[in-house]
Amino acid sequence: MKATLTNYRQSPRKVRLVANAVKGKGVAQAEVELSYMPKRASDPIKKLIKSAVANATKDGIDAKNLVIKNIEVNQGLVMKRFMPRAMGVAKPIKKKMSHVTVALAEKSAEAKKAVKKVSKKSK
Repeated sequence: MKATLTNYRQSPRKVRLVANAVKGKGVAQAEVELSYMPKRASDPIKKLIKSAVANATKDGIDAKNLVIKNIEVNQGLVMKRFMPRAMGVAKPIKKKMSHVTVALAEKSAEAKKAVKKVSKKSK
């Protein structure tokens, strides 16, 4: 249950702010938070999460039981442009892009893993 967004035209540092805000939350709660978030990256990430949910429902998994297991933002391509400066000098401008990957998991599967870890630690 994955979905990817490649070459999104915003720097990874700015996109990570939005991604970290919804990591580990339920899909419904994440969509509500993203709809009220005043960041530009919130709309594409919301659309990406909906795509991952559609991929999961194709496999027969209920959308209500899904949690954002991991959301990863990596650097993509860098467009290099130049801006004329004083005394005939040109300075570089780097326009960065992002690759975003979302992985979903079921709530019940996450709870079972947590219970197993706790029981092993107590023994």
